[in-house]
Amino acid sequence: MFDPDNTGYISTEKFRSLLQRHGSELDPHKLEVLLALADSNSEGRICYQDFVNLMSNKRSNSFRQAILQGNRRLCSKALLEETGLSLSQRLIRHVAYETLPREIDRKWYYDSYTCCPPPWFMITITIVEVAFFLYNGVVLDRFVLQVTHPLYLKNALLYHPQLRAQAWRYLTYIFMHAGIEHLGLNVVLQLLVGVPLEMVHGAARISFVYVAGVVAGSLAVSVADMTAPVVGSSGGVYALVSAHLANIVMNWSGMKCQFKLLRMAVALICMSFEFGRAVWLRFHPSAYPPCPHPSFMAHLGGVMVGITLGVIILRNYEQRLQDQTLWWIFLSIYLIFVLFAIFWNIFAYSLLDLKLPPPP
Repeated sequence: MFDPDNTGYISTEKFRSLLQRHGSELDPHKLEVLLALADSNSEGRICYQDFVNLMSNKRSNSFRQAILQGNRRLCSKALLEETGLSLSQRLIRHVAYETLPREIDRKWYYDSYTCCPPPWFMITITIVEVAFFLYNGVVLDRFVLQVTHPLYLKNALLYHPQLRAQAWRYLTYIFMHAGIEHLGLNVVLQLLVGVPLEMVHGAARISFVYVAGVVAGSLAVSVADMTAPVVGSSGGVYALVSAHLANIVMNWSGMKCQFKLLRMAVALICMSFEFGRAVWLRFHPSAYPPCPHPSFMAHLGGVMVGITLGVIILRNYEQRLQDQTLWWIFLSIYLIFVLFAIFWNIFAYSLLDLKLPPPP
């Protein structure tokens, strides 16, 4: 209908007539973006697929570049200056300014977000983690430093070097925490950072970063701290938080969240405190010798995922990751590390003749 000759383009003149005819039916921010797209092209035509993507709430990287390089500037007032918003609208606007560095993306997200589906992944994973912790607290009759209880290591969920052939443990260890001091900080960070990120980028992308951080964490322990068990969701949490902080630093001038320097400092202090607690616990005399306390290497594995794969995802809001060269580079590096760690777990322990702690 709009491209009868199947050229792949729609003329700017026809595009403008469509806007004049149907502009009143569009969200004002979307209409603004469409006008910017029309004014950005000097060749008298617009890519038809960009137009289709736009109307179906998708945008290609070429579309974004057309807007950013166009002659027309987005001249209406900033989203932050709009008044008369409901509580839910103010919340969505707040999330947009917390996570997105470009005004055009913030307006796009504000118009497109419907809270359907809600940020179910981070909420669900948090509830499950808390439920397992409470259950273990009742069973062990201990909530602070549960990890020092002699029966703690007998749980089938945590990663133990003697039981590394049980593959589920590389993931399920996140449901075991060293104590309420460990769980509390992880839950706070993953809710304050993870839920807004999931609202903007969706459950699929955020769960990928989280799970990739979790797996990288346990594999890092199996390679770099071979005799230690590992517990806690710090690998996933540190992947999300480090990706978010790195994205803020890389887009410092564009990020308009309030008190960003202070909040970054607080986040880094909290992460450093949690990491310091993990290091102290690792080298503290074990409650169940000869097996040491859980390793801290999972934190570092999560950070590495966050500043590579995580940053690429957060920097490409609603863009196809398949079109990003860095995405394929970092994904390849991650997969190579996973394969290396798998072979390491199969062969290195026997070749090094390492003395492992007995199975629990």
